[in-house]
Amino acid sequence: MWLLKLAEVQSASFKIVNKCRHTIWPGLLSGATSPPLPTTGFALQSGESKTLKIPKSWSGRIWARTLCGRDQDGKFSCATADCGSEKVECVGGAKPPATLAEFTLNGADGLDFYDVSLVDGYNLPMLIVAKDGTRGGCSATGCLVDLNGGCPAELRVTRVNTSRRSLACRSACEAFGDPRFCCSDAYSTPDTCGPSPYSLFFKHACPRAYSYAYDDKTSTYTCASANYLIIFCPLPYSRYSYYFTITHHSYFQFLFLCKVRVILTFHWSA
Repeated sequence: MWLLKLAEVQSASFKIVNKCRHTIWPGLLSGATSPPLPTTGFALQSGESKTLKIPKSWSGRIWARTLCGRDQDGKFSCATADCGSEKVECVGGAKPPATLAEFTLNGADGLDFYDVSLVDGYNLPMLIVAKDGTRGGCSATGCLVDLNGGCPAELRVTRVNTSRRSLACRSACEAFGDPRFCCSDAYSTPDTCGPSPYSLFFKHACPRAYSYAYDDKTSTYTCASANYLIIFCPLPYSRYSYYFTITHHSYFQFLFLCKVRVILTFHWSA
């Protein structure tokens, strides 16, 4: 009983919520030195949630796959963010493009480090909310915009032989393989690799999310001893680019910039 209570104290709670209008299949990948999780992938129907206990020393990634199914041989695959396992549970990471939630729990000075990354591209809106933290900024972060409709044509992922509707938005690194976009080879340092017009497309729409490899200053957040909400398709969200600010005092405020400035406010009850 004492060991059970100790394990509970030393674990964090991750509540993964699907507010999309369709089923998603979250995937989880643990870092090389992190303890394994009880699951690495599962289905979440619209409106459902699942809470996981995460070891305090854990680091890894969480994402969501879309448009998944089985072929005539029973092999499971997804149109976006597939992990290549041919099963619902993953054995590796997401195939880009994928919106990623990245965590390092109980890191330097006992702080959790977390971010939402678009470095590997984008497939779904996502929000991370830190709850019950004792130190650090504990700010919410994410990408709340549906970027697929406005994705530059050269970055779009579409279904073969079907509609040209964008399912996901690739990074310039994946699309072109240019070291200037990948921050590799001669461009592998913060001094030689800066934002590109393509990474700025992501950054302007989602200013709190990672948009390229050295986007640390405006994209990494910290909190101590927190539990986390990871929400896919948080409401309200728009298909058009907008700038947002978030304050976690039982509600979120989103500042929508279009031709007319509109403030959208909603009560958070998750």
